[in-house]
Amino acid sequence: MKITKAQSQENRARIVETASALFRERGYDGVSVADLMLAAGLTHGGFYKHFGSKAELMAEATAHGLQAKMHDYQGVDMQGFVNGYLSREHRDSRGDGCTMAALSGDAARQPAAVQAVFESGIAMMLAAVERGAMEAATTPAAARAQAIGLFAQMVGAMVLSRACPDDSPLSDEILDTCRAQILGALGLRSPAAERTVPKRRRRVPVVD
Repeated sequence: MKITKAQSQENRARIVETASALFRERGYDGVSVADLMLAAGLTHGGFYKHFGSKAELMAEATAHGLQAKMHDYQGVDMQGFVNGYLSREHRDSRGDGCTMAALSGDAARQPAAVQAVFESGIAMMLAAVERGAMEAATTPAAARAQAIGLFAQMVGAMVLSRACPDDSPLSDEILDTCRAQILGALGLRSPAAERTVPKRRRRVPVVD
């Protein structure tokens, strides 16, 4: 039975949403078209009715993930942004977290279209951090330099924290130390380090 235009658009949106989360969770090369369509509840053959290639989907799904995070960060003050980004919850929820922290390493080996999406997302995030850094900087140039340094530290801290084994004390130490340093650089008070035992990371099961 032929599907309607509205249903086709809904299916495409579902593929992009599903791919965005799976790519962040497993990496670009860790998700096959078959895995993706199964997770989206659609047939494998239907993929090429929406996308010319996996690379085309990768670029669109990456843009979707970056835009979604920017929307989440709107209206959040700088202290809330830093605390939320360098949190155990973000670390343990890779599929729902920052695309840049999850996929920057992969993006360096992907087609130019994917890298262009990353460049745009990095620029947007730096602009947001730059606005927050203005209060602690003396000039716009200083705010820009500080934004680049602080956001690079945030992303790097998340990548290193996730690279450690589950429940690793070093993983927590990296987040706590970088959070305190960044808030201090912005002239903000660092909250007391969390004392609770971090929960184990959620993993999306791999479908053979």
